[in-house]
Amino acid sequence: MDDLPALLERTVAIAEEAGALLLEGFRGAPAVEAKGEGGDLVTAYDRRCEALLRDRLSPLVPGARVVGEEGGGEPGGLAWYVDPIDGTNNFAHGHPWFCLSIGLWDGDAPLLGVVHAPAMHLMYAAGSGLGCRRNGAPAHVSSATSLDEALMATGFPHDRARRPDNNYRPFVTLDARSHGVRRCAAAALELSMVADGAYDAFWDAGLKPWDLAAGILLIQEAGGRVTDFAGAPVRFVDAPHPGQIVATNGPLHQPLQDALAHARALPPIIQVT
Repeated sequence: MDDLPALLERTVAIAEEAGALLLEGFRGAPAVEAKGEGGDLVTAYDRRCEALLRDRLSPLVPGARVVGEEGGGEPGGLAWYVDPIDGTNNFAHGHPWFCLSIGLWDGDAPLLGVVHAPAMHLMYAAGSGLGCRRNGAPAHVSSATSLDEALMATGFPHDRARRPDNNYRPFVTLDARSHGVRRCAAAALELSMVADGAYDAFWDAGLKPWDLAAGILLIQEAGGRVTDFAGAPVRFVDAPHPGQIVATNGPLHQPLQDALAHARALPPIIQVT
């Protein structure tokens, strides 16, 4: 990491190349396959984009592995975490809210993060100690101090129809006491919006390292705070609460943690049998 700014610039260029590939398939009715159960989808563009990212990123940092949604890999150590399409369901339906995500971590320390939403012409980039930028301009978290004035975002698990812990109760509870809770189904992009101040906070559970790696650093470099539901740092190895994330502008962090704890203790809205 002798020249992190140059590495970040090269990673942004790779993201632009990968984004151009995704636009070739966007709104082109790409063939869709079911991946597992519960409505999780994959397209040929997921696989092609990840192959491109692996090919371009692998030589950049000696000793760094690539861990991706489609090709797998073991988290930990020096590693690139890549999601070729976060929001595949949106991509497959012609909805522009999708992105690709690239994060470089050394153990539990994020080094750089890039999130690119090509259909919306958005490029978020951050390096450790370098700040966060959106399309080249400095990005900062919001100044909201109350949940009552907050616009937030969250997500639901793919198998939400069959599990009690489906996030519906926290969603309804917080939607009723804020300016609203959006659900657009691309966590990396929603984390980017927190970093940019468009959202004041985001929470979710059951996410993977490739969903989180870039967005965590974006928010931290933009002045925000990221933990799991209990307030512990998000880790990808030996995490006490894997996949959980609470991401805020900072002042809203404890109020959101408290509200989530209260809502999650209530009976689920839908009792799945």
